[in-house]
Amino acid sequence: MGLSGISPVAQFLIARKNEAQTAAESVKGDGEAKRMVADFQQKAPSIRSADQLMKNYSVNQVVLGAYNLSSLGSQQAVERALLTQDPTSSSSLAQTSHNASWLAFADAFASMGAGKGTASASPFTSDMIASTLSSYEQRHYETSDAQQKSGVGDALYFTRKMQSGSVKTLNDLMSDATLLRVAEVVSGYDPDQFGALDFSQQQRILSKKVDMKAFSDPDRVQRYAEQYLTQIQMHPNYNDDDKPASMMDLFGGDDGGDGILSLFGGSGDGSSSSGLF
Repeated sequence: MGLSGISPVAQFLIARKNEAQTAAESVKGDGEAKRMVADFQQKAPSIRSADQLMKNYSVNQVVLGAYNLSSLGSQQAVERALLTQDPTSSSSLAQTSHNASWLAFADAFASMGAGKGTASASPFTSDMIASTLSSYEQRHYETSDAQQKSGVGDALYFTRKMQSGSVKTLNDLMSDATLLRVAEVVSGYDPDQFGALDFSQQQRILSKKVDMKAFSDPDRVQRYAEQYLTQIQMHPNYNDDDKPASMMDLFGGDDGGDGILSLFGGSGDGSSSSGLF
């Protein structure tokens, strides 16, 4: 049971009703997050290059958090490639990686990529600032200790992301570590054990478990998230501090160097965890 005897499923349904407002209030109560948001609002409008973005810690953290790509903070070579290459080019990292999360990030900063890292005007329009802040606030709320302990945070993110219509294929789902975790658990797998399989094995198994077409129905997406929470209650050991590896880990691990980039021109063999439901 969750806080005050309310089950995680009930907590999820309550949080779903007004997550954006609750998330915004959550950020206001966190001194560091509040400071980063203020810094982002002040400095983002003047940023028009990859260097400016990456060298401003607060702004970069808000942006990466909004795209659920905080791990790129320690993979600067990857982030720089995404920001300095034209995402429409077939040879760009965004395209060759087949990573939907990376492509969405690169597309958002396509004006920088087209200019090899420098845009003629800041991509941070008023609309982009507003949408980035909203996404960052929701991820901050979803990844808070309380929401992670119960699994509610992952369920909220899964529902929000899948109902957006941006996740269309199994590989799209597999490129997002949080979506992958939900899929693994609902499919009946311990994320740690399933993560020991290589990418091709995971993909083959999950292709038989996951019906991507079903997610075109918002109600089925929500029911899937509820299944996840039920499984977490039944198997609390699934919800420990160890998160499944992202698609990035499949392509080279966490060495933080440029080596990961060279792998996209090869066979793309996976070595760690990733998967879909």
